[in-house]
Amino acid sequence: MIKLTFCLHRLPQLSRAEFQSYWRNQHAPLVQSHRKALRIRRYVQSHALTHALNDAIRSGRAAPEMYDGVALLWWDNIAELEAAMHSPEGQSAGAALLADERKFIDLPRSPLWLGEDHEIF
Repeated sequence: MIKLTFCLHRLPQLSRAEFQSYWRNQHAPLVQSHRKALRIRRYVQSHALTHALNDAIRSGRAAPEMYDGVALLWWDNIAELEAAMHSPEGQSAGAALLADERKFIDLPRSPLWLGEDHEIF
C-alpha cells in the first residue's frame, strides 16, 4: 500500500482546539464524501495532544515545534492514486479538499509526502 503523510500546522488565527474541531467535524466528512472519486482506502487523523510531556520530549531532543496533527491516507498502489488524480472526478474532489484545507491548515508550513510502510514489529 501507498500512504500519504500530511503533517499539519494550523492557521495562526485558530487555536489548536478550533483547528482540531474543524478538521474532525467539517473536513473529515468532506474527505469521506470524496473517498470513492479519490480511491482512498483508509483515512486516519492523528490529533496532537496539548500536554506538558510534549515539551519535555521535544526539549530533550532539541526538536522543532510540534504539528497540530497528522493526516494519513492509504491507496492500494501508486497506480490507483495516479488514476484518481487524472480522472475528472478525482480532480474535482482534490480541488474541493484543497479549497477546504485553506480554511484551517497553514499549507506552506505543512509538509506532505508519499511513502511505503515497512513494519518492524
